[in-house]
Amino acid sequence: MPRRRIPAGHDNHDRWLVSYADFITLMFAFFVVMFASSQADRAKIKRVAQAVTEALENGATQRNRRANPADFAGGLKNLKPDPEPPPSAGAQAAELLPSLNYLQTHLSQEISSGKMRVTLEGRGLVISLQQATFFPSGEDAIDPATYPSLEKVATAIRQLPNPVRLEGHTDAMPIHTTRFRSNWDLSAARAIAVLDLLNNRFQVPLQRLAVAGYAETIPIASNGTEQGRSRNRRVDIVILSRQQLATEPAGAAGVPAATPALPPEKDSHARM
Repeated sequence: MPRRRIPAGHDNHDRWLVSYADFITLMFAFFVVMFASSQADRAKIKRVAQAVTEALENGATQRNRRANPADFAGGLKNLKPDPEPPPSAGAQAAELLPSLNYLQTHLSQEISSGKMRVTLEGRGLVISLQQATFFPSGEDAIDPATYPSLEKVATAIRQLPNPVRLEGHTDAMPIHTTRFRSNWDLSAARAIAVLDLLNNRFQVPLQRLAVAGYAETIPIASNGTEQGRSRNRRVDIVILSRQQLATEPAGAAGVPAATPALPPEKDSHARM
């Protein structure tokens, strides 16, 4: 009996859909796992941040004790440390602390009455002379009654090697007289008057002194009130810190001058 012939089947061209469906299923599972993991980490970090905030604000409360130590320790591993805070003005000008203490002690009466202000800033030790005490209105002549106070400042300056900058400031009210055409002239003239007094009367070398006039451009209070304007009218005696000295132009007081470039030597064998 002849064998029965089995007809040949047709090729299935859609078999790739099975593999594609499996691939899509795996990718979906992968992203689900990744999403779940990220959500867990985010919740953990949130719990850690909450625990730290509560500990800083409220101390060891009952709620903090219920925090999961494992979550706290695990979260800290993923947290980046905060950058170190910048050094304070006192740390930047630490070499001027003895002078600050000296002036605060010997000028306590002037400071308490508001005639002078002594502050330690990043740029140096700043002694502010209020215009109402040291200068007549609209003039640059220093009141002789203030010489004893300025002598104490000069004593502190002489005990230091630091250069000193004398900065004149005015309020925003314009001035125009036969002597001073503007606030720029007045602010610079008052700074120069302090320079002359420190040098001629109290023997502070001129090589250590510099003058700047700022007019009304650097107020420390509002120019909208008389009280604010009176604070802005001042001369600041700034004993520069080492950090500020590094930013001063070469050749200034206390700053080594740059070595000038020498012209090239002529060749002795050069033709005339």
